[in-house]
Amino acid sequence: MATLILLVITLVSPLIPMSVVSAADSKNLIYDEANLLNEQEKSELNALANEYGAERQTDFVILTTNNTENQDVQLLTEDFYDEHALGYDKAHGNAVILTMDMNNREVYLAGFYKAEDYLDSGRLDKIRNKITPDLTEGNYKLAFEKYINLSYKYMGYKPGVNPDNILFNIWFQLIASVAIGGIAVGVMAYRSGGRVTVNRATYEDSSTSSVIDRQDRYIRTTVTKRKIEKNNNNGGGGGGGGGTSRGGHSHSGSRGSF
Repeated sequence: MATLILLVITLVSPLIPMSVVSAADSKNLIYDEANLLNEQEKSELNALANEYGAERQTDFVILTTNNTENQDVQLLTEDFYDEHALGYDKAHGNAVILTMDMNNREVYLAGFYKAEDYLDSGRLDKIRNKITPDLTEGNYKLAFEKYINLSYKYMGYKPGVNPDNILFNIWFQLIASVAIGGIAVGVMAYRSGGRVTVNRATYEDSSTSSVIDRQDRYIRTTVTKRKIEKNNNNGGGGGGGGGTSRGGHSHSGSRGSF
């Protein structure tokens, strides 16, 4: 009996430190100061952010605030990064932040260091555009999940590449492969029946064949002039643009309303 207990302790004891270390390594990445999420939602989002962040070596951070001091959302995000020394690899390191300003109903995304390269302003615009409808509808957890998933996905592509290019779509690749395979099989099947060598010249008597008549008739030329109106509408739902925090940390950025 004592031998059996010793054996069980020997097998189980290595697992205890691992679970403790795993829990200790999980850091808080969800700062829900506006109380948009319940505890379970925050826990699930934090676990997802930690899991995907470890693979990209980048902290995926969410900040919600009522912004009672009515601070500009970009400046608010920059100061938050500086003051909390965010970063996966080090203090003030790789991080991407989604900030929800509930006072002005604005959202701002910023990528620092590695995230500035892999989540440039153009890619952050794409992410923001895809999550804004859910933010408008109040589906905050769903929007935050999309933000984490898209950030993770887009960081898997080299900088400068359009991550939404249809060529990267797995279904498009499968359909294209099937189509190319079908064409190749069709060509082989067609050639397997032998080549056709009979053409028009086979039965044509060139000594009696000639052009009977030829006629060109000019009708008229019409030129239409149309004034091109200048578009003076500068409106829009937001856009890209990063900057540098007061602590001297450069970042990509995208802001808009929801």
